[in-house]
Amino acid sequence: MSTEDQSVDRQREAATKYVTDRLKRPLNDIVAWTDKSTGTDTERSGYQEMVNSLEELDVVVCKSVSRISRSIRDLDRTVERFEAAETELHIIDEGLQIRPDDDDPFRRAVLQLLGVFAELEAKMAQQRTREGIAARVENDEYHHGPAPLGFEKDDGRLVESDSYDRVTTVLEMVSKGEMSKRKASFELDTSRRTVGRALERGKLYGL
Repeated sequence: MSTEDQSVDRQREAATKYVTDRLKRPLNDIVAWTDKSTGTDTERSGYQEMVNSLEELDVVVCKSVSRISRSIRDLDRTVERFEAAETELHIIDEGLQIRPDDDDPFRRAVLQLLGVFAELEAKMAQQRTREGIAARVENDEYHHGPAPLGFEKDDGRLVESDSYDRVTTVLEMVSKGEMSKRKASFELDTSRRTVGRALERGKLYGL
């Protein structure tokens, strides 16, 4: 199972526990929508299916603000859709419950602020990726020898392999102390030395 799959599973488990323990709803009342994409807009199939079903729901639970939207504009639009459908939105990590009849200005201000941070985080991640690519292109070292972890050679040019996103996710977890190098080497089917070497080349992965 990939780290991305594990992340989705953890989010699903947290939402299920919230619904059964906090909202006291039975498991057969739960409908789950999943998006593995981490895009910065709302053009995602799971999100769109959820929005199209809002009028049939009384409450939606998500793990964090960033799971609903990655920009303040789309967050505003999403909340408006919930209000129009008279559906509650519960956000676990931030401890927010947005209700159609709730006109609390402080709660709205907190939601707006969280949306700003979610958008900023997404843009910073994009910038780190762009900087990593630029560093790779400029550094002659990457044009010779074997391709680094998560990359492959295309006519002597280094390009991301199909495993690049997974490698980046695992390396970021190691850099944050959320996963050991031993576990990372198992996840990526490589050696701890290779994982350490990849971490030394952090710019390649936007770290």
